[in-house]
Amino acid sequence: MSAVICTREMLRTTIAILRRGGERRHERVVLWLSTAAVRTPASIVEVYEPEQITEIDYFKLPPASMQALMDHLRSTRRRIVAQIHTHPGRAYHSEVDAEWAIIRHVGALSLVLPHFAATTTPENFLTEVMTYEYSPAGNWDHCSNSGLDARLTVTT
Repeated sequence: MSAVICTREMLRTTIAILRRGGERRHERVVLWLSTAAVRTPASIVEVYEPEQITEIDYFKLPPASMQALMDHLRSTRRRIVAQIHTHPGRAYHSEVDAEWAIIRHVGALSLVLPHFAATTTPENFLTEVMTYEYSPAGNWDHCSNSGLDARLTVTT
């Protein structure tokens, strides 16, 4: 089981970026980065907003954006712990999300927020988010919100 620690300020930043996409009625994605050292729980040290192509029902990173991301990870000695994105309606990890997933390592988290994060706040984030973890079998397995406190800790 993957576990992350995220500050309330990182949540605010994440939500603000995602809502900017929602204002255009587009999905949006951000990445939570941690240090390169694999630790559990992983402390989020950066909210990274990649250049992306978006529409109402998908996001994808063009090759130049993927290269910029890889360069950034190398130069900062960081790793991607989670990708967080929005949906126009209910939150779930769709087939398109699986196809365009930025991360695919065992334990990676995909967090999905409904309604372009329009009603999401740091206080209700854990209630609104749907969480998926990449499994050893190569699937994005849904994690129930009842166990979310063990996966995501929000600090001040």
